[in-house]
Amino acid sequence: MRELKSPAIYILASRMYGTLYVGVTSDLCSRVSLHKQKLLPGFTAKFGVNRLVYFELHDSMESAIKREKQLKEWKRSWKIQLIETPNPQWLDLYAETCGRFDTP
Repeated sequence: MRELKSPAIYILASRMYGTLYVGVTSDLCSRVSLHKQKLLPGFTAKFGVNRLVYFELHDSMESAIKREKQLKEWKRSWKIQLIETPNPQWLDLYAETCGRFDTP
């Protein structure tokens, strides 16, 4: 699995126009893998939210956390527009981004 150990914010979805989750991490690929394997108990495991549909890499954890808080305050329609600008088909970006094609 490829490592992206830069601070990042990410949006997961259960499906196209489904349930959304906004998170922050210092290791995108490892964190999304944990979500996909349902090893992080809580919201994402309970609702099957594990498709990586959007992410941004940041220079510092401080800026990533600031952006995460900003996105969590956004209206759902704004988040959908943010996702669809680079990813109109809501493709799961995990395999391509992290170099792992045997996702759970």
